[in-house]
Amino acid sequence: MLFLGNLVYVLCLLTNALAILSDDRFLARIGLSTSTFDPAFGAGADANSVKAKLVALIASVRMVMRPPLIIVNTLIILYELVLG
Repeated sequence: MLFLGNLVYVLCLLTNALAILSDDRFLARIGLSTSTFDPAFGAGADANSVKAKLVALIASVRMVMRPPLIIVNTLIILYELVLG
């Protein structure tokens, strides 16, 4: 059970890290922002490239996981306060 609890904490922390990345401050600098992702001139957007998939993953985690993360973070904090 200890391994499962640690796995939940790690997954929650990694998801939090993806959810709070800033487009302007961090992602645009390394070329992973959804607004600045522009393939080479004249080339279509390659949906199969690793970079395109990474940009799509970060964007989807930021959009979909923010509300559930609020609930999960609150539950983890309450669990730690009551039983920890």
